[in-house]
Amino acid sequence: MATLSFNTSKFRTQTPKPNKPISAFPPFPHITYKAPQTPLKTLKTHPRTTFLYPKSVSERSVSSPEATEDDASDDGVYDPTAELSYFDLEVDPMSITEWELDFSSRPILDMRGKKIWELVVCDSSLSLQYTKYFPNNVINSITLKEAIASVSDQLGVPLPDKIRYFRSQMQTIITKACKELSIKPIPSKRCVSLLLWLEERYETIYTRHPGFQKGSKPFLALDDPFPRALPENLFGDRWAFVQLPYSAVREEISSFNEKFAFGASLDLDLLGLEIDDNTLIPGLAVESSRAMPLAAWMNGLEVCTVETDTARGRLLLSVGISTRYTYATYQKTPVATQEAEAWEAAKKASRGLHFLAIQEDLDGEDCIGYWLLLDLPPPPV
Repeated sequence: MATLSFNTSKFRTQTPKPNKPISAFPPFPHITYKAPQTPLKTLKTHPRTTFLYPKSVSERSVSSPEATEDDASDDGVYDPTAELSYFDLEVDPMSITEWELDFSSRPILDMRGKKIWELVVCDSSLSLQYTKYFPNNVINSITLKEAIASVSDQLGVPLPDKIRYFRSQMQTIITKACKELSIKPIPSKRCVSLLLWLEERYETIYTRHPGFQKGSKPFLALDDPFPRALPENLFGDRWAFVQLPYSAVREEISSFNEKFAFGASLDLDLLGLEIDDNTLIPGLAVESSRAMPLAAWMNGLEVCTVETDTARGRLLLSVGISTRYTYATYQKTPVATQEAEAWEAAKKASRGLHFLAIQEDLDGEDCIGYWLLLDLPPPPV
């Protein structure tokens, strides 16, 4: 799978093009949607960025003088023991209503030989970025609640309505801390900006820290569960593999809120995907006579990815943190297997980018729900 990175500059706004209908791959013969039978460029810096010495682990970590922007090395790398507190003052603080959060150990030892923990917070656009280190003997919901509140206080932004997190092992602590602050916790792997930022921090910060432990495995491993049976309220009538040119995908996303009542988007400019406008982005279109309620139910699932399982002739839907459903099955014929493999190959060629569309009619152009999805490998920490 191709490595993704943050883009240091936004793409220019493209000239609007006529709306293009979803064009299908050659369809499977007699296939209907049915129930199963018995996953970088350096992050941009900003003059308003503040680097703070991690006082919370000052005597337990490797000591270092307070970090400032003047302390950056020639290659632009800052003191890896410093903490980050940043907000883009050109952004309206009230517009950021959702945060992405990780609270976990890092492959770094303090002076006691214990792993350091870190809180990392951002929003999907990276207008807000915050990190703070903690010793391992203060990890609880009270510490996290106070830390979340301090993000708001230090950056002068309101607390968010929602916080997404991707580690199921931290669900109890994060849920309790959020609820005490009247924040809705959302377990979801749709923390794309956070996941990519952690990958970037691993390469530019953690590996350069004096206490870094090479070869250290993540303390909290991500789940890889067995697929479950799909709930009946998520069934569709028919489905088809489809594709759209990347330029058309960008056009759909540019006016996402106006076009779709249900679904989820991604910041393509931030992702920095190097994809030609004519590259075909693979997707899955689902037809349903009850498309509106189906899209509404799907909207509450935090849809992450769709993948094919050619060995068993099925499609898998990943939602939330660790839940996977057998979304559909098909007869394992050579033609069907070839098409499924071609769909996965197209997804790989588009750097993992794909989409899910819910329609009232597969032959129509209108979508009731539209989810832009991205395959991402687990973070290295």
